[in-house]
Amino acid sequence: MAESRYQPQTRTETRAEIDQGLRSYMMGVYNYMALGVAATAIITLAVASNPAAMQAVYSLKWIFFIAIIGMGFLAPRLIFSSNPAVAHGAFWGYVALWGLAIAPMVGTYLAVAPGMVTQAFLISAVTFGATSLAGYVTKRDLSGFGTFFMMASIGILIAMLVNVFFVQSSMMSLITSVVVVLLFAGITAYETQQIKEMYVEGDAPGVARGKSIFGAFMLYGSFITLFIHILNILGIMREE
Repeated sequence: MAESRYQPQTRTETRAEIDQGLRSYMMGVYNYMALGVAATAIITLAVASNPAAMQAVYSLKWIFFIAIIGMGFLAPRLIFSSNPAVAHGAFWGYVALWGLAIAPMVGTYLAVAPGMVTQAFLISAVTFGATSLAGYVTKRDLSGFGTFFMMASIGILIAMLVNVFFVQSSMMSLITSVVVVLLFAGITAYETQQIKEMYVEGDAPGVARGKSIFGAFMLYGSFITLFIHILNILGIMREE
């Protein structure tokens, strides 16, 4: 009898340890991501406050765009390398590229309507927080949406490039931004669930650190994408 009473207690304690480990792991992910967003804000504001830097960055905007896409494919391999310095370098390099890439857009809105940038950030934070929480607590398996999200992202990227180079319509820009916000709200929930499921109790420190940085890398990209397109929506609506 003593043995049968002891076993459920052990399972309960083990479950509690796993839950605590998972919470610590997810906090590590969100902390890395928050630091990345803060670093992006610092870089963006520093560039936006310097007209010469703004002009230089604007002239290189397509280089930054290509570099960001390239890092999206390359960074995961670097993050899961056995070298912590390489993993951190990949993440912070990605953060720096985004900070430089969005500086002209953010700087333009700061010059005409500073409150709009703050509003876009707050809306992005609320949207991200709600969808990430939904992805964390839902019992529904979202893994089946992975292929759809990838194909939809490619499709919307092509649509945006067509608008930039050929159509140049503010209405199409508004529509694509609305679609991107809705799409990345879903992607944020999907990514959060995938990050949660990557957790394994007893991971080696290097592996656990790599997973935390990779999770932050995923969620950071989604947050910045939400912010850019919410800011674009607010800007177009203000002009009209």
